[in-house]
Amino acid sequence: MRKNLMIIAVAALGLASCKGGFKQGEGGLLYNIRTDKSTPNIKIGDFISLNLILKTESDSVIGSTYDMGRPIPQIVEKAPKKGDITSVFPLLSEGDSATIKLNIDSMFKKGAPKPPGIKGKYIIYEVKIEKVIAKGNATDAVFQAHITDYFKAQTDAIKKQEPAKIDKFVADKKLNVTTTKSGLKYQITKPGSGPNLVPGDTAVLNYTGKLLDGKVFDSSFQDEAKKSKAFNPGRKYEPIKIAVAQSPVIQGWTEGLQLLNKGSKATFIIPSALGYGEQGAGGLIPAFAPLQFDIEILNIIKPNPNAPKTAQPAAPAVR
Repeated sequence: MRKNLMIIAVAALGLASCKGGFKQGEGGLLYNIRTDKSTPNIKIGDFISLNLILKTESDSVIGSTYDMGRPIPQIVEKAPKKGDITSVFPLLSEGDSATIKLNIDSMFKKGAPKPPGIKGKYIIYEVKIEKVIAKGNATDAVFQAHITDYFKAQTDAIKKQEPAKIDKFVADKKLNVTTTKSGLKYQITKPGSGPNLVPGDTAVLNYTGKLLDGKVFDSSFQDEAKKSKAFNPGRKYEPIKIAVAQSPVIQGWTEGLQLLNKGSKATFIIPSALGYGEQGAGGLIPAFAPLQFDIEILNIIKPNPNAPKTAQPAAPAVR
């Protein structure tokens, strides 16, 4: 009997170590609350903003809200099914952090293929509850006003950080930049020859775009593009053609290209107001993200004065 009890105890210990101290939730979900504040728990109907990192069991990161520079907002609803990550939210409060493991097989319909790169038994969420706005007895109008105020404060804080972030980057990289009236900063790293680009010219160029932390988000060079999550093996990586002041590019490019001539190389530091602004872009460029572009002008193609003029589309009627 004593021997049997010992076997049972060892087995229980082994099970606990396999779960790593995690508690069992519904639907095979496992959770571990790493930081547990004394603030009131989240309730159905509350507004929350949370940061999360989604990764595999081998610690390979699939996605992260930290890369986007702002947390995810949402109104907490009843979990749609057992084992859904949202079923853990009522156990958490503002300032709490938790690790949540979801069984991969339960996330996909039977027989459906798993997304490429996902291996192991679990998908892991590292969750941090940044803000809770309780619904309580507040009217919908008052509740929404509190949420609007929160978003405005978040936006203002991110915008205020941008100039200092740019200045630090320039200082750290020891760049000798010139700043235009619009706020574009640029450094000619290799002078070219001939006249600068003007509206109507077509620039043939190579480029690499990065966030200020060095992460590549796009490039005309295949080796550089492979460093980006947007790398497309089906794309032909080669110099691109941009019709100055005509091609649909960000304002920082429209202005910056006109500072360059054939053969020149330059680094642009583009503030978000001249880039992708509050919206960001493509899941790779966060809101209010200043950008670095390294550009080389390979050739300038002048417009053909004898080319037939295309009719301009009529302006839309104002209703």
